[in-house]
Amino acid sequence: MSCIVDGTTIQGVDVCPQSWSESPEYFGESSYFGGQPPLSKAVGYLVVVGFGLLFSIFTTVVVYLDKAFSANSSWTSEQFNTAGRMVKTGLTASVIISQWTWAATLLQSSNVAWQYGVSGPFWYASGATIQILVFGVLAISLKDVAPSAHTMCEIVRARWGKTAHLTF
Repeated sequence: MSCIVDGTTIQGVDVCPQSWSESPEYFGESSYFGGQPPLSKAVGYLVVVGFGLLFSIFTTVVVYLDKAFSANSSWTSEQFNTAGRMVKTGLTASVIISQWTWAATLLQSSNVAWQYGVSGPFWYASGATIQILVFGVLAISLKDVAPSAHTMCEIVRARWGKTAHLTF
């Protein structure tokens, strides 16, 4: 198949994008900036490092203000990192699903729906559902073995003792 753009015939093209005929000056270009980046590398690093520092400082100030003016200022770092062990099942489930469902998953499930119909996304998701169910069963059994453990190393210590814990 061929495509005609501004009087030029292009061979071997399956689809002739509408943008080629609307803006022929961009035909064959890989960038809208003429092959030059719009910002320098130094500006890129400044943005990344600058925002990182800004958000770090902001988070530190918010934690300090929370500690200074909150009634729960006697919380330890363990309580802070685990939200006081007050996170319920619904929030935990929504976090797992939101981390499991990211952009590539959504795009692929749409692709599978196009190829196989309505049942495609169902069977596509079924493979990952098994892993999530096994994770839930494993988490429940780990809480029986080590109810106060937070990390894998603490679980190893509860199961195999101090020597195995020091190995990890």
